[in-house]
Amino acid sequence: MHIEYEEFETIEDILMYMTSAAPPMKNTMPINSYKGYVMSFIPLSPATGETYLMLYVKGSLEPGIYEFDVSSKSFKKVESIERADKVYFICLTPKRNTIADIAIENL
Repeated sequence: MHIEYEEFETIEDILMYMTSAAPPMKNTMPINSYKGYVMSFIPLSPATGETYLMLYVKGSLEPGIYEFDVSSKSFKKVESIERADKVYFICLTPKRNTIADIAIENL
């Protein structure tokens, strides 16, 4: 397995990047808060699963749903997904993430 990295300054920056790279009409995306990083993995070789891009920023988020507003570049924790004009991130904190463990070890 090969991992490429892209580091961001702030959580808002990584959410902005993921919002711009999201497939059209998709307004809900997963992110992880794990071992002091907020991150997401994008498969660069979906057919083989050999190469991933790790998007990350140092920090943490509580598990839950976050609403991201592109125009103000801000996010807030919400109870439900309600608006089609917003982008939502589902943040999970896995007990163990072997891909993230390998990636963090090689930072």
